[in-house]
Amino acid sequence: MRRHAFRGAGFAVPFYLGFLFTFVAPLGYALYQSLFSIESGGLGIGTQQEVFVGLENFTRGLQDGAFWAGVVRVLVFACVQIPIMLGLALVMALLLDGITRRTAHRYRFAFLVPYMIPGIVAALMWLYIYSPRLGPLTDALEAIGIHADFYASGLIWVSMGNLLTWIHMGFNMLIIYGALQAVPRELFDAARVDGASELRIALSVKVPFVRGALVLTGMLSIIATLQLFNEPLLFRTTAPETVTKSYTPILAVYNQAFDSNNYHYAAALSVILALVAGGASFLFYKLTNRAQS
Repeated sequence: MRRHAFRGAGFAVPFYLGFLFTFVAPLGYALYQSLFSIESGGLGIGTQQEVFVGLENFTRGLQDGAFWAGVVRVLVFACVQIPIMLGLALVMALLLDGITRRTAHRYRFAFLVPYMIPGIVAALMWLYIYSPRLGPLTDALEAIGIHADFYASGLIWVSMGNLLTWIHMGFNMLIIYGALQAVPRELFDAARVDGASELRIALSVKVPFVRGALVLTGMLSIIATLQLFNEPLLFRTTAPETVTKSYTPILAVYNQAFDSNNYHYAAALSVILALVAGGASFLFYKLTNRAQS
């Protein structure tokens, strides 16, 4: 029995090695770097040296108003965009579950295509669509009397939210659809015999069975939203007055590391952001579990 247990554990070794070198080691190195700072000798024109500063970078990060404004900004955005995206993904999964598997296979692949497109390519494509000079969307709205500047401060989050929903809705739909496939079909037949409509079956039978999948996709979406980088970075090229260097927390970290060359402070901000993402995910998990119970 012990020999079989060791053999089973051996199959997990590649995963643990990958997890160690791609997650644990970088996090440990970031923690190490956050404890130091670069200081110049003399009048600031001498040689620079790395000195140990302890938790000074973390103290500075906790008092960084621009960084925390970015955190609050993306959390508020997540409270609006994630429910809309998951709601659409749930509707799509329910519609796919209501048709034959052969037909569902074709639609499932079509819905997943946006997720297969690299994020940078998708963002560039939507930047063209939003363009007031070249994009077709602005002209189409102008034709019906609607003037919309998708790069304005009032619509920039709507533009990014539409882009993120378009990219990630298919992936979340696939997870929810997979959970629906595990529901015993006999429950649906019994509900139909009792006179339940398809809408009633979807709301009262199917949705309760996929709550776990909804919680999982919600947690993943929260973590991904706090790490928004590609989309705001590209939107910054077209609307620098709206998307500032600290518009999202990851942009603030990037600015400190590569614009200000303050890698140690950027490492501290990265660790703080990781703790915020973990705390937000844990709070979401506890609240959703309490709602289910």
